[in-house]
Amino acid sequence: MIDLKNKNAFITGSSRGIGQQIAQGLAKLGCNVIVHGRTKDSCTKTLALLEEYPVNTYCVYGELSDEVQVNRLIEQVQDLNINIDILYNNAAVMTPYHEDFWNHTWDDWMASFKVNVMAMYSLCRAFMPQMIENDFGRVINITSGINREPELAPYGASKWAVNKLTDDLAVKLENTGVRINLLDPGWLRTDLGGEYAEHSVEAVLPGALEPALIANNGANGALFSAIDHSLNL
Repeated sequence: MIDLKNKNAFITGSSRGIGQQIAQGLAKLGCNVIVHGRTKDSCTKTLALLEEYPVNTYCVYGELSDEVQVNRLIEQVQDLNINIDILYNNAAVMTPYHEDFWNHTWDDWMASFKVNVMAMYSLCRAFMPQMIENDFGRVINITSGINREPELAPYGASKWAVNKLTDDLAVKLENTGVRINLLDPGWLRTDLGGEYAEHSVEAVLPGALEPALIANNGANGALFSAIDHSLNL
């Protein structure tokens, strides 16, 4: 396990839920945290929770379904003039559950892929080249164990796209100090997971931090499970 003290982490969707838990977990380890929400005000709660830790915190904001806002978000992070050592692509949307699974619209598909895949790719493109140049970086893409639920087809398909893109990018990181991996947080009681989920949102820790703590020659293109703390190669 590496020391994350004074490293800088950018966590999308960290104004609440899983991202907020990850932000607190990283700050506890001495990692500086860039909090992201849709609006500036939405970052307030997470920033307040991080005040107890002796780390630097920042707020950036923007809607990930809009390319213009994603580009502005990237500019906000770059304007901080700090290295991004850790990127958690955590933010995601789930379009409505359709009992009639033939009833997903093109808007449903586009909404899922814009936030869950296209924005994630844009953020990787923005920050991974500098990680490679610095010979250090950890990129963690949040995936899902959703399976055999055509009622949520756009969401499920978008997460399989996340898996495929992560696997493809991992090939380009051989012989570097940069690692990109997947994290399945499990079924948690969040706005996305719903009130009947199997686990509380707090259960995502400490497992969700494991892919950020691996060595430079550690797992790459692998799947981590937050709940059972396992790595599935």
